[in-house]
Amino acid sequence: MTKTPGDFDVVVIGAGAAGLAAGRRLATEALSFIIIEARERIGGRGLTRTLNGFPLDLGCGWLHSADRNPWVAIAESLGLSIDRSAPAWTRQSLDRGFRRQDQAAFAAASQAFHARLEGADVSAGDFPAARLLDPEGDWNALINAESAFMNGAELDRVSTQDWKRYADSGVNWRVAEGFGAAIKAYGAGLPVRTGCAVTLIDHEGANIRIETAQGRLSANAVILTIPTNLIAAQAIVFKPALPEKLRAADMLPLGLADKLVMTIDEPGLAIDEPRLPKGGHLFGDPKTTATGSYHLRPFGRPLIEGFFGGELARDLERSGPGGFFDFARGELRHLFGGAFAARLAPLSETAWGRDPFSRGSYSYARPGHSEARSSLAAPVDGRLFFAGEACSRHGFSTAHGAYASGVAAAEGVVAERRKSRA
Repeated sequence: MTKTPGDFDVVVIGAGAAGLAAGRRLATEALSFIIIEARERIGGRGLTRTLNGFPLDLGCGWLHSADRNPWVAIAESLGLSIDRSAPAWTRQSLDRGFRRQDQAAFAAASQAFHARLEGADVSAGDFPAARLLDPEGDWNALINAESAFMNGAELDRVSTQDWKRYADSGVNWRVAEGFGAAIKAYGAGLPVRTGCAVTLIDHEGANIRIETAQGRLSANAVILTIPTNLIAAQAIVFKPALPEKLRAADMLPLGLADKLVMTIDEPGLAIDEPRLPKGGHLFGDPKTTATGSYHLRPFGRPLIEGFFGGELARDLERSGPGGFFDFARGELRHLFGGAFAARLAPLSETAWGRDPFSRGSYSYARPGHSEARSSLAAPVDGRLFFAGEACSRHGFSTAHGAYASGVAAAEGVVAERRKSRA
């Protein structure tokens, strides 16, 4: 039978890191495929925008475990530049509001917490990571803030077993032109249809029927890469229903992490008094979980990048546009004074929790449900495949975890096709 534009061997749903990786792998085979994306752009939760002449990552921005991260080679092959400077996330530049001896005490407390995490015995059952805090610890609030930055959720919501599985080499680099720009460039040339939200995946018949905002498609196989919050909310309906996938997605909700980028008014760029170090870092208030993490002069630019996670990010999203800036300016005013705060102006802020196509930033596993990642990733009938960072047991919450899952899903499709021909 002659194929129509609606008939494909494979339909990939979602043009983020996982969907594009799946597409690149499928492109090496004699298969007809299309990637369909609800947004009007590709990249998913990877997004670079150029504002005031600066490429700003509004989604994923760091190449975690960069010494083994496939996006490093991909970015370099695309002619992009890798900044191999080590981040200063755990340090407090200029000792503002955080005495040096307190920084050392916090560093020791954080290391002890992560050692307990690494050595936690979960053989008798999983439990919230908050149980690993020292009951008498002076720095529990800031350790909890670290979880909000890393997991998008506080420690009482996060599975100890799941977090233990996360594989991190400790090497973190950045793409100078933007990580989102690298993901977008990687997808160039692939067959992508944007503005094409999916409402139904009917896998009851011999072919899979996909209902979209642009009409009906059919395929022999589907690779689904949308975020867990959308699966759990049944933004796409499965026919027949897949209750085990809904349960797995619900146990892997997307935590929240948002970014604010501020400019520093010229002349002086606020690097004369006080002199802000290139690539420096500040915690707004190290005594509370509800604080921001501030990256000073990233790439030497006259900017401050604020990062907010967990319930603080959720509350600031609820406060509406400008809420992140008002909060950040207040924290920096406390550290540097009113004259410094007056030189700040907002350049961009995100609200990933309000994004209708993600409804959050990246996944964490609820306590007792770390195995939901394997359940979510498991294929259905050799025709429905699942990918995305939430499907990665060791690289969840990252673009490289999404990439690996997309490649694995595509290879699963190829293996099934070869099996059917044998």
